Amino acid sequence: MHRPSSAEAEVAAELADVRPELASRYAAELPGARAAVLTRLWRALAHEPLPWVARREPAADGLTLRLGDGRRLHGPLPDPYATAAYVTAVRLDGMSYDDPARLLTDLAVAHGTSFAAELGHSVASLALSRAGQPAHSTEWPLLDREWEQRVVDGHPFHPNCRSRPGFSVAEQLAYGPEHRPVVMLGTVPVRADECLVTGGWPGELRDGERLLLPVHPWQAEHVLKRPHDSYGDAIAAHPLMSLRTLALPGGPHVKTALSARLTSSVRDISVYSIGMSATLSDFAETLAARMDGLLHITRTLGAATAHSPDLAAVLRESPQEYAGPGERVVPVAALATTELPRSPDWLARFTRLALLVGLRLLELGVALEAHGQNLLVVLAENGSPVRLVYRDLADIRVSPARLARHGIAVPELTGRVVTDEVTTLRRKLFGSLVAGALAGTAGSGAALRGALESVVGELEAVVGELPETGDLAALRQEPLPTKALTLMRLSPGTPGDQWAQLPNPLVTEVF
Repeated sequence: MHRPSSAEAEVAAELADVRPELASRYAAELPGARAAVLTRLWRALAHEPLPWVARREPAADGLTLRLGDGRRLHGPLPDPYATAAYVTAVRLDGMSYDDPARLLTDLAVAHGTSFAAELGHSVASLALSRAGQPAHSTEWPLLDREWEQRVVDGHPFHPNCRSRPGFSVAEQLAYGPEHRPVVMLGTVPVRADECLVTGGWPGELRDGERLLLPVHPWQAEHVLKRPHDSYGDAIAAHPLMSLRTLALPGGPHVKTALSARLTSSVRDISVYSIGMSATLSDFAETLAARMDGLLHITRTLGAATAHSPDLAAVLRESPQEYAGPGERVVPVAALATTELPRSPDWLARFTRLALLVGLRLLELGVALEAHGQNLLVVLAENGSPVRLVYRDLADIRVSPARLARHGIAVPELTGRVVTDEVTTLRRKLFGSLVAGALAGTAGSGAALRGALESVVGELEAVVGELPETGDLAALRQEPLPTKALTLMRLSPGTPGDQWAQLPNPLVTEVF
C-alpha cells in the first residue's frame, strides 16, 4: 500500500477544509499523477547529461542506469516523446519506486532534497488539477480561455509540470486556469515619471499622472505584502495557461508579475523585457509580413514597470484577433485534448505548417520559442490547420548577421535576445517547436517520426529557395536538442539554460 508523501497529505488536509467534496476524487487521481510525473522524470534520467549517471545500458527488458556510486536504476525503455504516463514504477538496486519524490530522495544526489520536494508538490497539484475537472465533453470550446483551461496536466515533459510551491490549495483553486476561476486583479498606482513605459498605456489604467499597474492577488499578498483589498479598483479576469497571464473580458491579455517558481523559473517580468517589448513588437510585424499570411504575431499594446521585476505588467492583443469567420485559434498545447492529432494526415499537415514557418523565420534570422503555450494554430471550420499565431516575444533569439544577409533592418536590441551563434538559434527553435510543441502534439516517438518523414522532403524544396544555412539538414540528421529541465533544477548555481540531446526519430527509431 502506498504511503502518501508529505505534499500529498498536506494537500489532502487542506482540501478537507476548503473543498471537502473533492477529497475522494483527489485521492483517486493520485496514482495517475505519480505515474505522470515519474514518466517525465524517467525521460530526464534516461537522456539528460546528469553527472552522477555513469552509463546507460539498454536491453530487451528496459534501460539500466549505472550510477556513479555503483547502484543500478532500472526502468522501461524510454520514449522521449511520449506524453502518456507509461512508467508506473522503476527499481533502484532491486527496490521498487512508484513515487518520483521518494525516488529522488533515495538517489541522494546533490541538490536533490529541494527538487524532491518540488516533485512531491507536482504530484499533489496535478492530482488536485485532475480532481477538479468536469465530465469530459467532446464539444469544442467557444471562448479562447476555455481552450487554455483544457490543459490540465501542464508541461508535457517537465517533472515539475504542476509544481506551484508557495500556493495553498485554496490559492490553486482560486487562481489555477484548470479550475476555471474569475480572478480579481488589483491595481497599484505609480507615478508615470517613476515608471519605464514602452508602447501605449491605456487611459482606463491611468489616474491623472499615475499609472495603474495590474497586480495578481497572489503577488499582492505574498510579495508586495499588502492586503489585496487595499489596492485600487478590481479588474475581473480569466487566467490563461501560464496562470499569471489573464484574459480581460472583451479585451486584451494582461501578463502580470508573479514572483513564484512555476516549473523551472520565477515568473516575474524583468525591466529588460519591458524595455525591449515595443521594439520587438514592431519588429515582429515586419517579420510576419514576410510569411505569406501563414503567421501572425500578437502585438504588445503597452508595457510598464516601476523599475522592479515584482511590479510590472504587459498588455497584449488576444490571439482571437486573428480568427476569421468560423475559425478557432487554439494553443498547440490544447490540441492533445481534441481528436485531431490522432489523424496522421492532420498531424502531417500541421507539422508541415509549423516547420515551414519556423524554418523560414530561422533562415531570416529569428528563432521562436515556439512551445505549446506560445504557439497557437488557426483551425478552419472543418478543423484543418490554416495558419499560426505566436505570442510572447520575450524569449526569442535574433541574429543580426542573418537579418542583414536578407536585407532586413536590424532592430535596436541588446542583451540575451541577440545572437549569431548557430547552435543557440537552432536549440531555441528545435527544442521548443520539434522536441516540444510537435512532440507534445504527436504524443509518441512513432507518431512524431511519421509526421516528420511525411514533410521534410517537401520542405527541402520550399526552404531551399532561401540561401543555404544547413538548418534543415541539421533537423534531419542531428540529435534533437531539448532543455535539460531536471539537470537545471539540480544545478542551482549554474545560470541559464542547459541542454540534452534526444534521439532524432528521423535517424534513430525511438520506442
